[in-house]
Amino acid sequence: MEDAPHNLVADVMLGGVVLLGAALIAVLIFRRLGLGAVLGYLVAGIAIGPDGLGLIDAPETILAYSEIGIILLLFLVGLELSPSRLWLLRRDILLFGPLQVTLCGLGMFAIIQLAMPSFSWEAALVLGLPLALSSTAQVLPLLQSRGRMKTDYGEKSFSILLFQDISIVPLLTIVAALSRAPADEGAITGWRLVLYAILAILGLVLAGRYLLSPLLRLVGKISERELFIVTGLFTVCVSAAVMQAIGVSPALGAFVAGVMLAESPYRHELEADIDPFRSILLGLFFLAVGMLLDVDVIIAQPLFVAGLALALVAVKIAIIFALGRFFGLKSKPSIIMAMLLSQGGEFAFVLFTAAQQALLIEPEAASLFGAVVTLSMASTPFLMIIAGKLAAQKPKGAAQLDDPALASQANVIIVGHGRFGQQVSQIMQAAGRSVTLIDINPRTIDISGEFGVKVFYGDGTRIDLLQRAGGEDAQAIFFCIDDRHMTAESLMPVRETFPRTKLFVRAYDRQQALALMEDNGISIIRELFESSIRMSVDALKFFGTDREAIHEIIAEFRRRDRSRLKAQFSSGDLHAGKRHSFGGDDSDDFLIAQD
Repeated sequence: MEDAPHNLVADVMLGGVVLLGAALIAVLIFRRLGLGAVLGYLVAGIAIGPDGLGLIDAPETILAYSEIGIILLLFLVGLELSPSRLWLLRRDILLFGPLQVTLCGLGMFAIIQLAMPSFSWEAALVLGLPLALSSTAQVLPLLQSRGRMKTDYGEKSFSILLFQDISIVPLLTIVAALSRAPADEGAITGWRLVLYAILAILGLVLAGRYLLSPLLRLVGKISERELFIVTGLFTVCVSAAVMQAIGVSPALGAFVAGVMLAESPYRHELEADIDPFRSILLGLFFLAVGMLLDVDVIIAQPLFVAGLALALVAVKIAIIFALGRFFGLKSKPSIIMAMLLSQGGEFAFVLFTAAQQALLIEPEAASLFGAVVTLSMASTPFLMIIAGKLAAQKPKGAAQLDDPALASQANVIIVGHGRFGQQVSQIMQAAGRSVTLIDINPRTIDISGEFGVKVFYGDGTRIDLLQRAGGEDAQAIFFCIDDRHMTAESLMPVRETFPRTKLFVRAYDRQQALALMEDNGISIIRELFESSIRMSVDALKFFGTDREAIHEIIAEFRRRDRSRLKAQFSSGDLHAGKRHSFGGDDSDDFLIAQD
């Protein structure tokens, strides 16, 4: 008996080595091939799972724990959305979302009925409707990492995914209504489930306002980073547990908790603390999905399974594209959105299990359609490559949008010719530097052309385009675009491709500046920093402050800001270095004599 704890620890450590080692190798390879991390996780899961090398025996357990990653993902998404922004998205959430789920679900219902006539209509329905759901765990990180959350198709994609998470409730209700299993007297079903869900959401909102906000203020005063992590995880767990208890998707509860805190001054701190947990657990989730793939089912009828997966992707692309056009999107954003949402989702596995327990489908059918969902997930990275190429294409009638390869050799490449990039380009040219200007917005290019400024068309964050623009010979590349998700990690390929070229990057705020500081080779300019100092100088002059005093104040402010940035970066805590700020409770004394 004494050896049991030791054996358990040893098993956990060995499992960790296998899981993380397989993930590390596969993701490195697939990233190198440009196919994305998700496909790497899926392949790694297949390799180490029961149908592969058999190194992991209990993928269901890993899947159960890793689903916490989806919960944390929805919490972080909620943090990005204030109630006012959700209200703006209400049309897409309440109209676009239901139409997508209904039409895609009925489309797959019809295909299953045709392809598998032996299936009852009830079985075809409970298999077809879940296939309408897309993978939140796959799509949202893609949108976030590429900074596309606030694009027209990004917002509509998010709205659809949000409704899909909500739709788990009515879909489970449909399964329960069609169930052939003996009734469970303790289960909550039908309209009671919907009512309980609404009451739970209202309860969470009230708890967030009257309990959570005061708690965060208390934690903020203590200023212990560990307490922020504990508070954030506690909030997520409580919200998810409430929804889980009444039979609703726990991810929905986490999302509500995130929205409650979207306007909190502690939002960024919570986001920074929880994001690492989300990333690791999402990786484990896709590993578990790969391990659960029944390879024998695919081997037994490979063409049939591949055909169903292809049909699923094709039906969803066609329907979502048509809906996108109907709701006012142009053709290109519509097809990108359709490709993005074309796969089956993780909640399909939940619904297939429920249908199996309700005696509506056999275990073999659940395995078969589980394989279909997994294969559709594997297709997403390839579709995103196509979507990326579509996004990079020149718009119709834009022959005047020249490729940067046509530019003459320049000392400086400036990516983004908006209000920020225009000033930088003029100053560089005034200093006698030759400049190549790149922008992806045709209207910006047209307006610049009216003033006699030549701007080349393209996505300046792409390595191949920078190479065509002469990045290898340029002395500096300026990223003047409004991309709040640009980090040192996302710029690493540029640094590695052009090691002799200095990078200057526009940072939206302090948090992005800290994310860029991970690379010492990047020069960071906060977009409003200098203008705020300039306004303050003008105000002090108006107040009659002595010129030398103004100079001393500004110099001290700059020194303190640098010190605070260093403290925040080294500790990973936004609350670090508060004593360097003017006016704080524990601020270092600094006083200029007043008249």
